[in-house]
Amino acid sequence: MKINTDPKKIEELLTRGVEEVIDKENLRKKLLSGKKLRIKLGIDPTSPNIHIGRSIPLLKLRDFQELGHQIVFIIGDFTGVVGDTSDKDSERPMLSKEKVKENMKNYIKQAGKIIDMKKCEKHYNSEWLKKLGYWEVCGQADQFSVAEFTARENIRRRLDAQTRVSLREMLYPLMQGYDSVAVKADVEIGGSDQRFNLLAGRTLQSMYKQEQQDIIMGPLLEGTDGRKMSSSWGNTINLVAEPNDMFGKVMSIGDDLIVKYFNLATRLPMVLVKELEQKIKSGANPRDLKLDLAREIVSLYHSAKDANSAREYFVSTFSKKETPTDIPELKPSAYDIITVLVESEICASRGDARRQIEQGGVKVGETKIDLPTFVAKSGDVVQKGSRFFVRIK
Repeated sequence: MKINTDPKKIEELLTRGVEEVIDKENLRKKLLSGKKLRIKLGIDPTSPNIHIGRSIPLLKLRDFQELGHQIVFIIGDFTGVVGDTSDKDSERPMLSKEKVKENMKNYIKQAGKIIDMKKCEKHYNSEWLKKLGYWEVCGQADQFSVAEFTARENIRRRLDAQTRVSLREMLYPLMQGYDSVAVKADVEIGGSDQRFNLLAGRTLQSMYKQEQQDIIMGPLLEGTDGRKMSSSWGNTINLVAEPNDMFGKVMSIGDDLIVKYFNLATRLPMVLVKELEQKIKSGANPRDLKLDLAREIVSLYHSAKDANSAREYFVSTFSKKETPTDIPELKPSAYDIITVLVESEICASRGDARRQIEQGGVKVGETKIDLPTFVAKSGDVVQKGSRFFVRIK
């Protein structure tokens, strides 16, 4: 495939959904030269589902792919066990190999909703990381100082609060950096919270006598509760969500996030995104624009037909307060309300289910549930908020 060097497309590539580029002018020259570049993105399978917060770098990966470059998708089956705390204010616990294996079972299929997997180079980073010995790891570690690691804002806060920071956490940037060495990356894509890890790739490439990769960092996306989208907080919109569920969750985001979602989570032409932004400033009803946003996102992961059906379902059910006629059914392993909420995927975790009950957001029929010990029965309709229903079998 011939490399596309259209300056306008390259400029959008370097600016849309981008917070920082290192080294921007160097990367621009390479893109304009027509050289085929190797573009790397790694994702750790810390949960079974990829959410649209992670679609930001995946969409950027697709942008490079559409220009003809070789994209390299790495599933962090090794780093996923170790755990990255770049965006955490506490130590991320190590996951078992079995849990990571279970989580990553459908990652390639999910990522394939955005990128063309037939033209993508795919790797699991255990391919090279499990072969490294202390001799080589010590050589890598010698490239960095403890001061550089502890200067990171979230690590500094934890140290100031006298909370534990494990030596294991210091090893993670070496692993992500070595991924770039292993695949000979020309460019790495990641979130702005990954800055230290992304730069580690440049440092280790120099150590191994490779040309340093350029870096594209994108912003983080807020979830349905306004906090950073995170599986651990249960505020995600997953790529594998059913159309009605996906549509409803997009409709639940804050009005202040509409333009940001259009910009980061869709590929609606930027000229139209800017028109939508102007409409909001001119007093347009945010709900109408959010309906367009939800339809755009559902179309991306399903189809235009599914998106239109989901829109009709949302308007008839939630705007007109009608009870859904096609409520999904569940035969739970146990009938306590917590198990029902988790196994139906209405709630992300048992902790999330308890919070929803405490906040008065769960009903069975017309009765609000206020105790986590409540036991449902066959035929009950369980509801969370105004959008999520399940009928017990």
